[in-house]
Amino acid sequence: MISVAPIAPPLLVGEQRVVFRNINWQGYRQLLEILGDRRAAKLTFDRGTLEITMPLEEHEFSGRLIELFIRILVVELGLKIKTMGSTTLDRSDLDRGAEPDNAYYIQNQPRVAGRRIDLATDPPPDLVVEIDITHTDINKPALYASMGVPEFWRYDGRKWIIYQLENCEYLEVSRSPTFPSVPKEMLYDFLLVAQTDEVEAEMNLRNWVKEMKKS
Repeated sequence: MISVAPIAPPLLVGEQRVVFRNINWQGYRQLLEILGDRRAAKLTFDRGTLEITMPLEEHEFSGRLIELFIRILVVELGLKIKTMGSTTLDRSDLDRGAEPDNAYYIQNQPRVAGRRIDLATDPPPDLVVEIDITHTDINKPALYASMGVPEFWRYDGRKWIIYQLENCEYLEVSRSPTFPSVPKEMLYDFLLVAQTDEVEAEMNLRNWVKEMKKS
């Protein structure tokens, strides 16, 4: 019998990353100001470690489609939303700062609608999404848990992990606390169909939610 070695899945390259060590808070803030808002790179700072991430096509596709997935669910389920995108979430008291791929106020949307967010007095976003297809030196779950983000999604190009904050730590859960009626398979199906037809993926999801609400 001839044994055939399994073929490894192709390596996904979604980001380019540069990491700097021993950076203080002032240095991080100065770099943010120097780079300005009109840039593709995203900065994440965690107690002296600064990671600069430059998204590539696979990253951007996943991020934009997951954002569409969330917005469709919000609209079809009759919820409210305030989109934060990659707005810088800085907490000098924690010595941490981040520019997530997507961030949203959903449950707390009425508290923050129509004005700028101040994390010194406002709650953190209800849901944060990060696309990490390549290795990151930042412990993202620990970072967002320290900020008190109630729900954190992480997608690596193949696997979607949902974290729920409990007692200041994240627990991996099987369904989103924000969308408990939506099984994880729906995102995988949505992204798979979107690979060839984004319009069909959107229509399928909208129709599924409408049928689910009837049952």
